[in-house]
Amino acid sequence: MGLMYLHFLLLLLFSGKAVSRNIVKTLPGFSGELPFKLETGYVSVGDIEFFYYFVESQGNPGADPLILYMNGGPGCSGLNGFFYQVGPVVFNTTDYTGGIPTLLPYPRSWTKTANIIFVDAPVGTGFSYATTSQAYTTSDTLSVIQTLGFLRNWLNDHPDFKLNPLFIGADSYSGLIAPIIAQEIMDGNGVGEEPHINLKGYLIGSPHTDTTIELNSRIVYAHRMALISDALYEAAKTGCNGRYVDIDPSNAKCVEALESISLCIEQVSLQDILEPKCSFISPKQNKEIRRSLRENSRSFLLPSQYRTGNDWCRNFEHSLSDIWANYKSVQDALYIRPGTVEEFFRCNSSLSYTENVNNVFGYHKNLTNSGLRVLVFSGDHDMVIPHVGIEQWIKSLNISLGSDWRPWFVDGQIGGYTRKYVNKAYSLTYSTLKGAGHSPTEYRRRESYEMFYRWIHHYPL
Repeated sequence: MGLMYLHFLLLLLFSGKAVSRNIVKTLPGFSGELPFKLETGYVSVGDIEFFYYFVESQGNPGADPLILYMNGGPGCSGLNGFFYQVGPVVFNTTDYTGGIPTLLPYPRSWTKTANIIFVDAPVGTGFSYATTSQAYTTSDTLSVIQTLGFLRNWLNDHPDFKLNPLFIGADSYSGLIAPIIAQEIMDGNGVGEEPHINLKGYLIGSPHTDTTIELNSRIVYAHRMALISDALYEAAKTGCNGRYVDIDPSNAKCVEALESISLCIEQVSLQDILEPKCSFISPKQNKEIRRSLRENSRSFLLPSQYRTGNDWCRNFEHSLSDIWANYKSVQDALYIRPGTVEEFFRCNSSLSYTENVNNVFGYHKNLTNSGLRVLVFSGDHDMVIPHVGIEQWIKSLNISLGSDWRPWFVDGQIGGYTRKYVNKAYSLTYSTLKGAGHSPTEYRRRESYEMFYRWIHHYPL
């Protein structure tokens, strides 16, 4: 079934659905009233009730950009972005000894200068749920349409934000979804769909774009980062003809080289090659890129006792969101409908989800003929979606270079490197975040804020 035909059918289904919302003034674990305006609520899209967390800009909410922020997985909650990436509060991970984790204000939240909708999508993520069992079954293509239905219904219920410049923000796996949504919005605006969406661009961090390029680029990246030797890289490159995905099992030279590479990198953390590879209670088979994009759920974590030194693991900190969100007092404060979600998971790895899109390069290419602004950024220590693969597909867009590779700075220190491409009114800014893993907004929050602030306000990085 074509995406546009499906779009037409689902628009009929989604129109006129209800939105419920509440203002949250305090949160368990946070001292005093929140210093920002937080709204939570549900948006009905067919038989799905999407839950969202909306933070108004602490600058000028009536004029500042509006960002629909989607997390990766698929299956990672909007709270992942809210707490760990671009939101206004963080957990106090240093002093946690049990009970409700403590929340602290974060001074460099993207909400200082933008309105952000954090959404639990696709269905089954976070506190989003369905009223029928059939509606829990979804896919990449359905997720696009359902998320767009959420956005249209949300805007209809929030008319004060219809004229704000809108940007689609996406992290990791949602990088696959973002350009399709952008294209759907452009197409809808072109035929007069209501509400008109004032789309100005999209920004994607460590974006899943092309499965083959990303898997192949891991070998190139491993060589560049001295994880494999020159000789081993050349053996793989020659034996596999530069292609390391879906290899011919009878090609003994290729198989042997890839097995040797696997031995070299199997104990390396793909999320950040410099960090420890986490230990888990029970072994979980390592899966390739589609599932490696889904962060480990807390069911595999060691008990949530925070450690230091060589025992430290980033996923220990992630477990605080699961602990926090499963308290009844927290769910009451967020206005969660009782009985709709049995247990909250920061990243739900048991979705009924079909990954039916492998490559969205064509959407990026087509959108170069629009007037949109695009920001693509990557951590240079990320081996899940290596920067070399991202740079490869960006180069393949075959558009003019506006400014060549150069460093950009934060407080006199290099924050990363950037390059800009242009095609008439369209522009794409590419940036690395030095020292960042997957996802870069979590690993380098200060630098990512500076990058975002400059880009969103049309300043050079």
